[in-house]
Amino acid sequence: MAAKRVVIVDDDHEMREMLSEFLRDNDYEVYDYDSSVKALDEMKKGMLKEKSSLGDIDLVITDLSMPEIDGLTLLDEINRLSPDLPVILITAFGSIESAIEATKKNAFDYILKPFKLNEILATIERAVKFHSLKKENKQLKRRLKGQTSENLIIGKSRAMRSVLDLIQRVAQASANVLITGESGTGKELVAQAIHQQGPRSHRPFVAINCTSIPETLLESELFGHVKGSFTGATQNKKGLFAEAEGGTIFLDEIGDLDLSLQAKLLRVLQEKKIKPVGANQYVDVDVRIIAATHKDLMKAIAEGRFREDLYYRLSVIPIVIPPLRHRREDIPLLVHFFMEKYSKANHMPSKTLTNRAMERLMACSWPGNVRELENIIERLVVLCPKDVIDMEDLPPLQVESLEHFLSQSLSDWPTLHQLEKRYIKMVLDKTGGRKEKASQILGINRRTLYRKEQEYGWCYYKRQKKVDNPEHSEPLSSVSEHRAEFL
Repeated sequence: MAAKRVVIVDDDHEMREMLSEFLRDNDYEVYDYDSSVKALDEMKKGMLKEKSSLGDIDLVITDLSMPEIDGLTLLDEINRLSPDLPVILITAFGSIESAIEATKKNAFDYILKPFKLNEILATIERAVKFHSLKKENKQLKRRLKGQTSENLIIGKSRAMRSVLDLIQRVAQASANVLITGESGTGKELVAQAIHQQGPRSHRPFVAINCTSIPETLLESELFGHVKGSFTGATQNKKGLFAEAEGGTIFLDEIGDLDLSLQAKLLRVLQEKKIKPVGANQYVDVDVRIIAATHKDLMKAIAEGRFREDLYYRLSVIPIVIPPLRHRREDIPLLVHFFMEKYSKANHMPSKTLTNRAMERLMACSWPGNVRELENIIERLVVLCPKDVIDMEDLPPLQVESLEHFLSQSLSDWPTLHQLEKRYIKMVLDKTGGRKEKASQILGINRRTLYRKEQEYGWCYYKRQKKVDNPEHSEPLSSVSEHRAEFL
């Protein structure tokens, strides 16, 4: 993941250097300026010219009192150039008036000097996350305006970016595609996207689930039949291959296809011809075949349940859809999308989730994948009476197992220090940041747990109560908490 870019503007050399070094140590890409005029000039260049290194800023931290251009004026200019870019104001001369003015001008937060580095880090992380979510929400709104299946494939994870890139590359080809993945991962959506982005988009897309039709009728459904070929065949019938002429046929759950039909499908792939049931002659067909399955076809081949030659004919281009538990960073995107979708479908106001509820969803194992998540969100939209959904409103969900956590955490051979950090973080996540419960599970006292949090630079669990309960917020701080409406 690319480092987040932060601009720091402060004419106090020591403060600027200390904050810059601290953020770089925490994996931020930092650009620091002692002049607000120079900083603004560089940001304008970055926003107007893609070649500039400042073309994609995630956050600006600026002092309030500076010569030339003060912090509030700089905030005005940034709002004009990029209204969604969060700005944090810091000052040693805070006042109620300046805090109110900062809030009116859409400052993300207003922080008094001196401050603890770990505390400002928590605010910075929230600001960067806020900016990221806002950009993602804009993308989702653009997607909602279109109704093509391409727009319904949502994901920013590396795995899904690879899938989307592969879709674009194979769409223009005519080669057969085999899509594999667990149930509920969206295999048919991928097939539709390949069809719609390709040259056959103006022709039919015909989908059939090979398990939904009895074996005795499936051959007739696929290839058609002639009148009198069997009892009940009172007239000629076109099969799905003929219906998809010039377009795409999607064979879902191909792994459940009967062996005798596998042989006939292989002939279609080899010769581009079909023979309706009861007919004496073959008929030419021009279709692209996309197949999908959730089964392990190599295992089925070894057990004699699937033809090896058919497998290699179908999987000219294999596409593997990752399960949702392997792309957790896509869950917030999917949640916001489904919230918007079902709020509109049910003519209801949009609902939002608290951070705790979202973290709970991200911790689940999702055996039913995206389909299961979609069903949960639709149920919450329809049945939850509140506009803001919290963790206690969620139905019982299957949380990720400890075994899975250990397998994932050990996959990159971490040091003991890194493993300890990951485990403490997981326990705090599972307990919702409750120190007493977490320390009992970890077998350490609360003082040791607080010390570990400080060592790792974590302040989220201390501040979470303030975020979820604004009445506990401190004066002149946490302006960003009023942005909960967006989340």
